Amino acid sequence: MDDGSKNTLISELKFSSVVPAKATGDNKVKELTAIDLAMKLHYIRGVYFFRASEEVRNLTIYDLKKPLFQLLELYYVVSGRIRRRIEDEDRPFIKCNDSGVRIVEADCEKTIEEWLSIGDDKISHRDDCLVHSQAIGPDLGFSPLAFIQLTRFKCGGLSVGLSWTHVLGDIFSASTFINVWGYIMNNRPADHLLPAPAALTRPSRSTRLSTPPVKRLDPTGDLWIGSSDCKMATRSFRITAEQLDRILGVFGRNRAVNFSTFEAIAAIFWKFLSKIRLEDSNSRTISIYSTKFPNREGEIPRNGMEMSGVEAEFPVAGAAEGELAEMIVKKKIDEGGEIGGLVEKERDESDFIAYGARLTFVDLEEANIYGFELEGQKPVHVNYEIGGVGENGVVLVLPGPPCGDGRDGGGLTVTVILPEKELPDLIDELQKQWGIV
Repeated sequence: MDDGSKNTLISELKFSSVVPAKATGDNKVKELTAIDLAMKLHYIRGVYFFRASEEVRNLTIYDLKKPLFQLLELYYVVSGRIRRRIEDEDRPFIKCNDSGVRIVEADCEKTIEEWLSIGDDKISHRDDCLVHSQAIGPDLGFSPLAFIQLTRFKCGGLSVGLSWTHVLGDIFSASTFINVWGYIMNNRPADHLLPAPAALTRPSRSTRLSTPPVKRLDPTGDLWIGSSDCKMATRSFRITAEQLDRILGVFGRNRAVNFSTFEAIAAIFWKFLSKIRLEDSNSRTISIYSTKFPNREGEIPRNGMEMSGVEAEFPVAGAAEGELAEMIVKKKIDEGGEIGGLVEKERDESDFIAYGARLTFVDLEEANIYGFELEGQKPVHVNYEIGGVGENGVVLVLPGPPCGDGRDGGGLTVTVILPEKELPDLIDELQKQWGIV
């Protein structure tokens, strides 16, 4: 199914805006850190699918929009707009001026089940038209920082699509924003937000890896979107609890270092992609984004991921996966200070791409992406993607969907954004070696 045919399935688009219930006042601003600015060309896209239960069918647009006024009173930063501080070399910041978020209403001629079956056997950007994606700029003062798309399916089911500019915060912050919307809708009290904890300032290390942690681009001006000659594609893989047990059982033989499920999955994809790329010069170095503080409730959104790098001293394609997982644990070095220093030093001369500057693995196992409830109903499927990814690609490791009875189903969803030409070989390797589809 091509993009044109998918777009014909979505119709009756309506646009509106929601602003905070009360004026923020006091000329509040959010200053953007160097790490925020490293993310300025990236966008987060999340989609939540709800089956057509009686509770979901009966929800009106008013029911969904009314709690947003209170939500944005708490998350007033999300209602702001980008400005530039002339006296500081045009450095961007967020002016919290209550301009609001944009709401998109749409209808779909498919059922939820029919939609989720699209693209299971082919490369697909299935969910693109369920999220209204729009880059910041060229008129910064009129560009919303977030869009919410509400799509009603033929069966009465609903999808909620979030488009969130990454300068606001990472996926942990974005998914918490959505979860708190559900809390308010379900009459759960929501506390005022506190400023994010001060980030630890780490100096740049003298030991640097052979490839840089971010990719420099020519300045993009007031249109915050990077250009790439490489056609990228997105694919999600479901890894069941049973498959994870098998993977960890195989990896556990002769294990010298304890490693997580995420590190095991990263090792598998690192090896296969190195093999597909014929062990090119970039295959031995990867980026790892993770966090020690996944719970962002009660906190103003932020980019709180730890940005690290790992470099292999031997060919990755021929290595054992367990050996690679151990290397990720033992050889990972923090690069946050290096990235921050580089952005501050070259902000006037360059913009940057972080995701995909190297092959990038993002640990989202502890993100509470299934914490968003509508009238007590949990989503049956949730996925997150990153826009603006560089040609080396990104692998997002997310929690898997719950069981049909609402219990944690275990397992993982792994979403990859890679050069389109690489996906067929990756699909073949994963299915052949591990039965992952």
